[in-house]
Amino acid sequence: MQKEFTTKEIQKRVDDYIGQFKEGYFSPLAMIARLTEEVGELAREVNHHYGEKPKKTTEKEKTIEEELGDVLFVITSFANSLDIDLSESFDRSMSKFETRDKDRWTRK
Repeated sequence: MQKEFTTKEIQKRVDDYIGQFKEGYFSPLAMIARLTEEVGELAREVNHHYGEKPKKTTEKEKTIEEELGDVLFVITSFANSLDIDLSESFDRSMSKFETRDKDRWTRK
């Protein structure tokens, strides 16, 4: 069974990884460029899997799960570089959705 991680554990694991390199975290501008790149790769995989665009025979096999992990890594790196606690950030966002959008969709 795969271990589950808290956001604090994820942020620490990424920080431990990045911390072993002299270069450290990229600048915010470079981070947003990396995030855009990774989201593009995720979009490509979704398009191959659910859309009308088949993979080229020469393309490496990747999965949506792998690309989501890459997006999570970059988002975590971005948050760490700006000293943002993802748990707090997520809680604020969910509170906003739970109040502002509580009547937007049909409930089950």
